[in-house]
Amino acid sequence: MSAPRTDRLVSIDALRGIAVLGILMMNVQGFAMTPFAYDNPTMQMDLTGANMDVWAFAHTFFAFKFITIFSTLFGAGIILMAGDGEDTGKHYPRMLWLLAIGAVHAYLLWWGDILVHYALLGMLAVKARRMSATKLTWYGLGLIVLSAPLMVGGNYLGAMFATPESAAQEAEMMAGLMDGMISAYQTGYIDRLPWNAGFAVFGQIFSIIGLGPRTMGLMFIGMALFKSGFLSASWGYVRYGVLAAVSLAAGWWLCHTSTVLMVDGEFSAQAMADGNALMYVGSLTLAFGYASTVMLIAKIGIFSLIVKLFAATGRMAFTNYLTQTLIMTFIFVGTPGLGLFGTVERVDQFNMVLMVWAVQLVWSPIWLHFFRFGPLEWLWRSLTYGGFQPLLKGKPVEAAG
Repeated sequence: MSAPRTDRLVSIDALRGIAVLGILMMNVQGFAMTPFAYDNPTMQMDLTGANMDVWAFAHTFFAFKFITIFSTLFGAGIILMAGDGEDTGKHYPRMLWLLAIGAVHAYLLWWGDILVHYALLGMLAVKARRMSATKLTWYGLGLIVLSAPLMVGGNYLGAMFATPESAAQEAEMMAGLMDGMISAYQTGYIDRLPWNAGFAVFGQIFSIIGLGPRTMGLMFIGMALFKSGFLSASWGYVRYGVLAAVSLAAGWWLCHTSTVLMVDGEFSAQAMADGNALMYVGSLTLAFGYASTVMLIAKIGIFSLIVKLFAATGRMAFTNYLTQTLIMTFIFVGTPGLGLFGTVERVDQFNMVLMVWAVQLVWSPIWLHFFRFGPLEWLWRSLTYGGFQPLLKGKPVEAAG
C-alpha cells in the first residue's frame, strides 16, 4: 500500500492546464448566453458565417472533451492525494470544503459549476482506489455505458414526440424566459441571483442523475490510467504515438460527423439527437487522443518549456477555473459588472477566451515563481488541514494541524 504522493508529475499538471483552458471555450457560452442557447445554438443571437464557424469549431474540438479529461484527472488526483492504503487521510475534509466552495460558486456566481458534482462523486469514488487497474477500467467503462441511455436516450425520446406545433410552442415559451433572464442579467448582480440559483439547482440534479455515472466512470478510468503509468508519461514513445494517431483520427471523425449532422439537419430534434449520440462516443475518443498526445509531448525534451508553461497553469487549475468565472461574470452581468449578457456574438466570445488563455498562461508561472500554491489552492489546502499552510517558497512544507 502506498501513501499519498508529495511530488509533482509534470505530465499530469500539463494535461490539467490544457483541460482548464479548454473548458472555457464551451463554458463561455454559458456565461454569455442563456442555458437554452448552450443546448440549442439556434435559440439566441446570430448563427451564420463566422459565428457558425466558431460554434462548429468548438463543438467538434472542445465539447465534452476537456470536461472528460478533467473528470479523468480528478480520479487520478484521488489516488495522488489519498494514496491506496486503508487510511484516506484528508480526502473527506478536502471534498467537504470543495463542496462548500462549489456551492458558493454555483449559487452566487455561475450556475454551470462542476465542483459540487466532483465533490459529491469524489466521496464515493475514493472507495474504488484500491482496485487493480484492470478492474477500474472495466467498472469505469461499465458506468460510462450505463450513462449513455440517460444522456443520449432522452434526446431521441424528445425527437420522437417533437412536432412543428410543439416546437413552435416551445420556442414561444423559451423566448419569454430568455427575455426575462437577459433583462435580469443586464440589470445587475442581485437581480440575476434567482435565475442563476434556479438553473444551478436544476443543473446539479441533472448532472448527478444524467452525467453522474459517466463522471464516476471517468474517475475510475483516471485511477486506472494513473496506476498503469499512462498519466506519468511512463509508456513508450511508439505506444503513445499509435494511441494518439488512432484516437485523434477516430475521435475527430465522430465529432466532425456530429457537427455536420446538426448543421445539415438545421438543428432539428432528430439531428440534435443523432449528433449528440455520436458526440457521446466521439468526445471520449478524442479526449483520449488529446491525453495521449500530451503524454507523448511530455516525453520529448525539446518541448519541455511549453510543457512547463501548461503545467504551471494546471498546478493553479482551481484558481484559474474560478478566476475564469470572476472575469466572465464581471463582463456579462450588470452592476457592478459591464452587463453584456446576451449581446456578445460567438466570434467575440472566442476572442475573449483567447485573451483569458493568454493571461492565465502568463500569470500562472509568474505566481508560482514566488509561491508554492495558487491562491485558491492555498486556501483550499489550509481549510482542509485546519491551519494556514506555508505559501511563500522557502517556508517549511509540512501540513499544519
